[in-house]
Amino acid sequence: MLLALDTSTPLVSVALYDDGIVDTATSERPMQHGEQLAPMITAALERVGAIRQDVTAVAAGVGPGPYTGLRVGLVTARTLGLALGIPVYGVCSLDVLGVEAADTAGEPVVATIDARRKELFWAEYDEQGQRLGELHVERPAAIAERLDPGRLVVGAGPQLYPEAFARTGAPERPSAATLALVVAEERAELVDPEPVYLRRPDAVAPGPPKKVS
Repeated sequence: MLLALDTSTPLVSVALYDDGIVDTATSERPMQHGEQLAPMITAALERVGAIRQDVTAVAAGVGPGPYTGLRVGLVTARTLGLALGIPVYGVCSLDVLGVEAADTAGEPVVATIDARRKELFWAEYDEQGQRLGELHVERPAAIAERLDPGRLVVGAGPQLYPEAFARTGAPERPSAATLALVVAEERAELVDPEPVYLRRPDAVAPGPPKKVS
């Protein structure tokens, strides 16, 4: 059984896959990753009559996303992998969003995740959900200038900055259910379970003290 989880957005998403999605849940309270993730995993296993030892692999969204949320999800995934002796797979959360959006729309899409500071993480995808080019972090207006006006934009961007994009659609955020399918069907690159930030975190170690003259 594959356990999938994503904490790259304000809401936690958890899913179980066993020859198909057998359970999925999304948290109701935003920005409470640390308090909600472990109980959600336990509840999901209980709903399908399983225990943690039934999990044979873990998949986690690696972002890009806010530092704290990603850290909670990836530390949990790595801890479970170490405790159970099972593999842990990382997948870019934008790739997960791009796959679901392209499958739904049947056309190329731009996937976005809130980067805060009035910016968005984003990437382009073809009609098969394959990423085109690199990951970016920019202000919505700068993203819109790069795109064809008819390009479909999904994710946090349309919700937070509807005035910036001409064509918008669902989904609003990457889901653990799609993450599980992406891993099971090998539809995106599997990476190490390390966080993708695209920029340095706000909190940094202080530099060496200046010499007193």
